[in-house]
Amino acid sequence: MKLRIKINERVVSATLNSGETASDFASLLPLTLEMNDLFQREKYAHLPRALSEDAPRTRSYEVGDIAYWSPAHDVAIFYRKDGQAIPAPGLITLGKLDSGADAFDVSGSVRVTIERVE
Repeated sequence: MKLRIKINERVVSATLNSGETASDFASLLPLTLEMNDLFQREKYAHLPRALSEDAPRTRSYEVGDIAYWSPAHDVAIFYRKDGQAIPAPGLITLGKLDSGADAFDVSGSVRVTIERVE
């Protein structure tokens, strides 16, 4: 499934993975979130509800990854790699930006709209 993500004046596209957690995330769309910055590597926001956790977890990430952090029911978009491992229980990768991760490399919080592309 393709996504359109609006951040400030930019629009970037992304592709969701197949799987139960990604499908559960898609069921929430469209979403407008106030995303905060964490460690100058990711923007994250709290989702309106928990997602299914029936998916593999990872303790690493790549620039452009869209991931779910289940302990806080957060979605994160990674824009910079800092070499640090993600703490347990790890992330569930939901998808990946097709390009434009640098759009998230701005200081402070940003308003982001995520929607499906039909």
